[in-house]
Amino acid sequence: MKEQNYTEPDKKEQALLVGVDLHDGEDFERSMEELSQLAQACGMEVAGQITQNLPKLHQALYMGKGKLLEIRESLEEGEIDLLIFDRSLTPTQLRNLQSLLDCPILDRTTLILEIFAARAKTREAKLQVEYARLQYVLPRLTGMHKALSRQGGGSGLANKGAGEKKLELDRRRIEKRMSELRRELKKISQERKTQKKRRMEGRTRRVALVGYTNAGKSTLMNRMLDRYTRDPSKKVLEKDMLFATLDTTVRRICTGAGGEFLLSDTVGFIHQLPAGLIKAFRSTLEEAKEADLLLHVLDYSDESYRKQREVTEETLRDLGAGDIPVIYIYNKADLRTDFASLPVIRDNRIYLSARTGAGIPELVEMILNTKGSGR
Repeated sequence: MKEQNYTEPDKKEQALLVGVDLHDGEDFERSMEELSQLAQACGMEVAGQITQNLPKLHQALYMGKGKLLEIRESLEEGEIDLLIFDRSLTPTQLRNLQSLLDCPILDRTTLILEIFAARAKTREAKLQVEYARLQYVLPRLTGMHKALSRQGGGSGLANKGAGEKKLELDRRRIEKRMSELRRELKKISQERKTQKKRRMEGRTRRVALVGYTNAGKSTLMNRMLDRYTRDPSKKVLEKDMLFATLDTTVRRICTGAGGEFLLSDTVGFIHQLPAGLIKAFRSTLEEAKEADLLLHVLDYSDESYRKQREVTEETLRDLGAGDIPVIYIYNKADLRTDFASLPVIRDNRIYLSARTGAGIPELVEMILNTKGSGR
């Protein structure tokens, strides 16, 4: 196998995307496009993609052997540093693919975990990501060996240092570390409950921004802060990138004349978000579960916004937040030609532009006039 060139730190890793279209009702093209965006968010460059149509996934190899030999030929031509598979691979599939292709392999789940590991800022988020990664690695140690050792940095996987080629975590060490993480996260969870109790004593209304990743939740929060606080230090990271925000941020919005509420910006959801990651971030996502009102932000300029709405609603139900009152915010409506001017309000829906600020006062009025869950 060709050695990776570590003398060019600025050179992006070249990734080849691999997918199987099962014709099972999923939007395969959209899924592959999203995989490409995830790879770019992870700092990689997409060199191309290879796909196959199958009635079902190959139990041992994920896809047909002939197609895999085609992939191996592409690898032998050079330039490709790693493969990224669109769906989660089973331990058996990963082990067999690693043996056949002799190349670092990531699947959709490990790619998302890598992004989360790189973006986590608070201690709690870092611990949660580390736990989710180790939980996923545990049954896949053999097959993930090369994929997880392709970088020398830490990200909670106890790498020995830059340039190291092998991951030396055995099952016992992983399980010991996971036990330590559970204790630390339990302690943080208890501290969070104490903070929440203090917040409940004031009984300020709680409003949570939820939605698909990159729908514009952070931009929306910043426009509200621009209008009602005018304190730049309170603003949150705002970037056109998948999973730009991982850590929950809570800000007090004071509109005057008694109009006040706590606004929280939560981690975005995505199709096939790893179940272990949802579980690991459960305490963070409790901001949504404990809210009196949800602001479901949708990217109206994205043709897949209906599917993204379904994914978010399904995840909220899994979290136990499916019965909380909702205002649907169709963001980026300025990028479409449906309306002569913004905002447009229809029942519990508002079409606006967080980027330009068109519709922010009207949205706040909707928030203040919408009856919450009363919890």
